[in-house]
Amino acid sequence: MLAPQMTSADRTAPVPVSSLPKALLVGVRLPGVSEQEFASSLDELERLVKTLGYRVVARVTQTRGTLAPTAVLGEGKLVELAAITGGSGHAGVEVERVKDKARIRREAIEAGQTVPDDDDDDDDDQSGAPLTPPADTDDLQLIAVDHEISPSQLRNLERATGITVLDRTGVIIEIFHRHAHSREARMQVEIARLRYESPRVRESPRGKERQAGRGSGEAGLELDRRKIRDRIAELKEQLEAIQKEYSVRRAQRQQARRVALVGYTNAGKSSLMRALTGSDVYVENKLFATLDTTVRALAPEVEPRILVSDTVGFIKKLPHDLVASFKSTLDEASEASLLLHVVDASDPSWQAQLSVTREVLTEIGAHAVPSRLVMNKVDCLTDEALLALRAEQPEAWFLSAKRPTDVADLRLQIIAFFESSYVHAEVLVPFSEQRLLAEMHATMNVLGTRYEEAGVYVDVRCEAAALDRLGARLPEGAVTRLSE
Repeated sequence: MLAPQMTSADRTAPVPVSSLPKALLVGVRLPGVSEQEFASSLDELERLVKTLGYRVVARVTQTRGTLAPTAVLGEGKLVELAAITGGSGHAGVEVERVKDKARIRREAIEAGQTVPDDDDDDDDDQSGAPLTPPADTDDLQLIAVDHEISPSQLRNLERATGITVLDRTGVIIEIFHRHAHSREARMQVEIARLRYESPRVRESPRGKERQAGRGSGEAGLELDRRKIRDRIAELKEQLEAIQKEYSVRRAQRQQARRVALVGYTNAGKSSLMRALTGSDVYVENKLFATLDTTVRALAPEVEPRILVSDTVGFIKKLPHDLVASFKSTLDEASEASLLLHVVDASDPSWQAQLSVTREVLTEIGAHAVPSRLVMNKVDCLTDEALLALRAEQPEAWFLSAKRPTDVADLRLQIIAFFESSYVHAEVLVPFSEQRLLAEMHATMNVLGTRYEEAGVYVDVRCEAAALDRLGARLPEGAVTRLSE
């Protein structure tokens, strides 16, 4: 059973940690994965599970050549896990042998002894880790597996432990489901959730029951799957209508200067968005606290306006269905004039996180957009660590979203980025085309105007493309480029 979903009112009153439901993590270290990478991935999974509202009380890990095809873990480790959870340890292997191993390992745990993994049929099992009495593991309610596993592996693991199991993809989708607020985001998440659940219908208890009935069961399973397909088709149709509205809005902003904040989840994008725009976007120290794209003007405003958008965060092993579902949301990044890659400089794995961000941006076609690296949360670094990081990333912008002076400097750097490509020109606007003046103020930096008999002479600095578009709407010779 999953933890209850929190309402907006619940967020204001923190829940005591001791009263949260308990969870256990399972991870298998595969060949080519370093100890540091493995530990970092489990730490991230723990943060994900905490975001779901659980308290992680134990971890069960193993080193193997591959995930065990039956239930992820080798038989010995599966018995160890069952001893912790109180499950049978039976997942399609001989029951008596499992029970015997469970008894032996449970006695070893109680005695505090070191017991190697001696599975006869787990030749690639090289864990050999000492068993220590796990604390506070009574009444576990969730097992989170740090891999994407098959429906049968998930079902077998649940059968062996007697506890609800979610793989990494399932955890992420559940978080997205809880944090989606806008109608579009909720529909996007539901599509991803249905795609995730569709192949698992056969492995569900209901699916197993229907399989036992053969003919009628097969028909029942197909009916369930057809319902899922129909629901996905219905959601896609509704989503297309919403996205058409959004595409119209984006088209209206096409000529505006746009900055998109992108980066790993919990890197501080929403905090930076709030500081740059003075908006009240939702900020919380949780993974995927923001799923809905927010667009606000840079504050204090400049002419022409610079729009800043906060996008959904990325994460390692982000399910492809979620990337596909949120493509319209991520279009804010691919259509931006500038990407700010926001990185948590205090996170030891920031380089791997930045690599994940770049991979996702490439996947959505935003890799060619001009970008700048923003090292956030530098207030959490020592002076020595900050100096080393500056030497390593000399082109990056360093700041803390909590320091107003840093945010003010970033604002100036953003403005300077756009103005660095500006051209200087004088434009003669005939009196019959006075409506263009307001448009010029909205899309260009107007330095001054003077009224003469031929019309209004406007001194502007703007992007060359914007000047060309304006010149095409005016008489020949109306635009004169000036030297800087």
